[in-house]
Amino acid sequence: MSRRSPVAMTAAQFREAGHRLVDRLADLIEGIPSGPVTHGEGPAVIRRALSLEGPLPEEGTDGTQLLLDTAEQLFAHSCFNAHPRFFGYITAPPAPVGVLGDFLASAANPNVGLFQLAPAATEIEVQAVRWIAEMIGFPATCGGLMVSGGNMANLIAFFAARTAGAGHDIRSGGLAGGSRRLQVYASQETHTWIQKASDLSGLGTDSIRWIETDDRLRMRVDALRRAIEEDRARGDLPLLVVGTGGSVSTGTVDPLPEIAAVCREHGIWFHVDGAYGGFAAALPDADPALRAIADADSIAVDPHKWLYAPLEAGCVLVRDPAKLREAFSFHPPYFEMGIEQTNFVEYGTQNSRVFRALKVWLLLRQAGAKGYRRMIAEDIALSRRLAETVSRTPELELLTQELSITTFRYVPERLRARVGDEDAERELNELNQGLVQSLQRKGEVFLSNAVIRGRYALRACIVNFHTEEGDVDAVPAIVLREGRAAEAELAAAAGKRTGEAGTATR
Repeated sequence: MSRRSPVAMTAAQFREAGHRLVDRLADLIEGIPSGPVTHGEGPAVIRRALSLEGPLPEEGTDGTQLLLDTAEQLFAHSCFNAHPRFFGYITAPPAPVGVLGDFLASAANPNVGLFQLAPAATEIEVQAVRWIAEMIGFPATCGGLMVSGGNMANLIAFFAARTAGAGHDIRSGGLAGGSRRLQVYASQETHTWIQKASDLSGLGTDSIRWIETDDRLRMRVDALRRAIEEDRARGDLPLLVVGTGGSVSTGTVDPLPEIAAVCREHGIWFHVDGAYGGFAAALPDADPALRAIADADSIAVDPHKWLYAPLEAGCVLVRDPAKLREAFSFHPPYFEMGIEQTNFVEYGTQNSRVFRALKVWLLLRQAGAKGYRRMIAEDIALSRRLAETVSRTPELELLTQELSITTFRYVPERLRARVGDEDAERELNELNQGLVQSLQRKGEVFLSNAVIRGRYALRACIVNFHTEEGDVDAVPAIVLREGRAAEAELAAAAGKRTGEAGTATR
């Protein structure tokens, strides 16, 4: 019997579909800078446009035409992190070689869990992990693997720390097998992955000791030391300290050398969340605090941030590779493993693993360490340029500038003299929240938000090799225009409420 599958293609059909799709994608990608960052459409609009509300069709569709039609719809209704004025979140544009690398990885389709299933892919991932470690000054003898992103990279390190520091065989006995409560320490600026990790690991979110920050939003080392000593005196077991190498909100780098010293003194696992800022440690003029990630027991970094790899691409590095195997390895009969081979199933949570490393490995080879140092430095310089422009603009108040993140807010002239007053601050928060929503909806420039000591701020993060000085210079004028419009709307609404109240009292 000759089998004809509805999802199969001949070589000729595959070639035609691929060529036509790549040609169309090249045109669509080329047009991104001239369009809006996003169309600001709601879910209902998207569902109607893409016909997403009907039942599963009984009959199939021609694959080539399906790809072309979907490309048109996808690009007509997306938010583009490849736009040069996308400054919203720490998501980089996908570098073209990375895009094609994903295509190549899918074509080979290795399962990068066991060496025997993915020999070439495994060795490429091993080298990519080693190159990442070398790039940021971490020992190249470390262990590590590619994962989906920062949350998972941090989670893997958390579980390695839990196994290493629990004081008993926690993998077989669980938390109940130990007599002391495990505690973890993180600043108030730490990303929410820490709650997920504490929850999923069984420690519970109450195990997190939130350490206060200084006036630059960095962890206070004196408060960390005090918390550890208090917990030890109570009979608890300090397990893990998280230092942040570039916070999500402002790019703040904790005093990592001092935190590392405290961890060494007390024999506590030191983890650095460098998902965003870790790669900046490669710069010759990097913040000395950031360079201290080399002292960590584990680090999380995200190649889909400052290496401009397509999603998904996170990476976890652990100083002692054995700690990963101790936390994750099992040896069922159907896994025949040789010591000389790397089997990534032993290093993390997944058995079936996509070939994430290929796009990262290709980009590292394409740009080289020197190329990445230049691009990261340019992003930081553009952020500083934005901060300088904001600081010279009377109606804008610069709040922070760290790494490639600048935060600021719109302060209309009538409220400038009242900054700090409780009522004025409440009004400024409302005004700037509405301003962020308006900017995102209109799509001329895409900013996100941060809340900095109670002040609602506009946040511009630049991890974008498409962004140029003109894109950055355009931001203040756009914000002023939209801010003045939002201020006028609020004033009109307030006047209407006052008028209605007056009418009601007559």
